Amino acid sequence: MRFTREEIEAARRTIHATMPPTPQYAWPLLAERLGCTVWVKHENHTPAGAFKLRGGLTYFETLAREHPEVRHVISATRGNHGQSVGFAARRHGIAATIVVPHGNSVEKNAAMRALGVTLVEHGDEFQTASEHAALLAERDGLHRVPSFHRELVRGVATAYVEFFEALASTPPEVLFVPIGLGSGFAGAAAARAHCGVSTRLVGVVSAHATAYRDSFRARQPVDAPVGTRLADGMACRTPVPEALEVILREADDVVAVTDDEVALAMRALFMDTHNVAEGAGAAALAAAMQQQTRWHGRAVGVALSGGNVDASMFAGVLAER
Repeated sequence: MRFTREEIEAARRTIHATMPPTPQYAWPLLAERLGCTVWVKHENHTPAGAFKLRGGLTYFETLAREHPEVRHVISATRGNHGQSVGFAARRHGIAATIVVPHGNSVEKNAAMRALGVTLVEHGDEFQTASEHAALLAERDGLHRVPSFHRELVRGVATAYVEFFEALASTPPEVLFVPIGLGSGFAGAAAARAHCGVSTRLVGVVSAHATAYRDSFRARQPVDAPVGTRLADGMACRTPVPEALEVILREADDVVAVTDDEVALAMRALFMDTHNVAEGAGAAALAAAMQQQTRWHGRAVGVALSGGNVDASMFAGVLAER
């Protein structure tokens, strides 16, 4: 998935009209912990608390321009994509319905409702919620916003363009990127090509939702069961073919981190940087910690992709120390 220079610059204009670039910091305590320089891209600092907002802004800017007749959209989410849809839809005066699985994050649900979203609960995992959203879209004649789309990736790519441009003189040797449905990884790959850097890209999945890792190894789509309790943003059962194509072409590797490793990374981020990370948001650091011997004395990048974690869950993670 490639974008022209003008497409990226247009995306940056759209996004920076709503939010400033997010920072990237090399935290000294993380360097001590891992034995290497760790650059953290703080996508938890967007107005929606996660990187997904960028894709929503570009998707809806294009939708409103090319299809002004669309007045109601529907999508499925575990939370951050839904907040992105709600935020961007509201900016364009478009109604939004979001389908979430039962037992979804209470606080992510509240955040979506605060953005004016109509919330529908269905099924017990993302895939069943997504299938129900498709049925409702067809039944009610709604425009369905997919969870992976070129316009979403174009917006997400701006995060990593910011990252690579800020570190142009000393780019990290590797960037760890969490994989849910794949827009984050695809955006990082597009930004790497745009900026002309040679940083390796390593995708990170939950060890309790390994569809993309298994597909990467098999070189073809492979479904996998979902059982993560912390990393709901990576709870993917079925890989998206277009996303997998990018990962197969651009990834140096795809690694898996357990919930325990994610919890350790969430605590490390809080103690070493005083930033709150949700499970998927801490997964990249969890992978860097898992592989710290390999990268000792070098420079790595990690995407803190989101900080939207329920207070009770985060309190439990901190209490596990």
